[in-house]
Amino acid sequence: MKLTILGCSGSFPGPDSPSSGYLLESGGTRIALDLGNGTLGAMQRFIDPFQLNAVFFSHLHPDHCADFGALAVLRRYHPNPPHDATARRLPVIAPENAPERFAALYAPDATERAETDLSDVFEFIPIAAEPVRVGPFEVQAVPMAHLCASWGFRVAAEGKVLAYTGDTGPCPQLTELAADVDVLLSEASWADFPDAPEGVHLSGRQAAEVAKAARARRLLLTHIVPWADREEILAEAKAAFDGPTELVAADRTYDV
Repeated sequence: MKLTILGCSGSFPGPDSPSSGYLLESGGTRIALDLGNGTLGAMQRFIDPFQLNAVFFSHLHPDHCADFGALAVLRRYHPNPPHDATARRLPVIAPENAPERFAALYAPDATERAETDLSDVFEFIPIAAEPVRVGPFEVQAVPMAHLCASWGFRVAAEGKVLAYTGDTGPCPQLTELAADVDVLLSEASWADFPDAPEGVHLSGRQAAEVAKAARARRLLLTHIVPWADREEILAEAKAAFDGPTELVAADRTYDV
């Protein structure tokens, strides 16, 4: 399983990275986890977006889903697509209200929203308790603790397992999500600070404590807000988890 970082900036794009978006590849199958601001452009450096087999959205904050509107334009209006996008609709596994949310993102006014149905080129599948299979991938959604309905994804393929937290504050489900994984791709939005808001994001230390408690083999830190001190976040994570730990970077590829 190969992981490519399309974007890793938290909350909004930074000077060196789009917002959150991750490409996973295995055996010729390609899935994306989130498509934040700027990630569709980055994706085109690695694959043709028409090669995607599914997209999973952890939640519907813009820094995780804003480029869905651009993907809709690509699939609806590309003059020379490699296949008929209406005959091969792209599965979109997302929160239940995603069709309405994405129609509002795509359409500029109430009149067009009333007529917009993106199911011509997308197959919307609400996130559920049952795992989703896409080629060699099995993806299990686990509810997280955030400002809105949010899920982490546990992705298995080729005998390897990657856990992606999406956005979350500390919660018991994180240990379930990350139990014995080969790679924990965890948000670490900021370094520890007094009075950090609960149920919003993790610090580097908190992400590392999850990795340790869950017996993860490797920790990759992502979703760092542009104003945060990246090296401070990395240092506090390494102090709490003795396994391999690093900050991801946009356009980097990792073997899981």
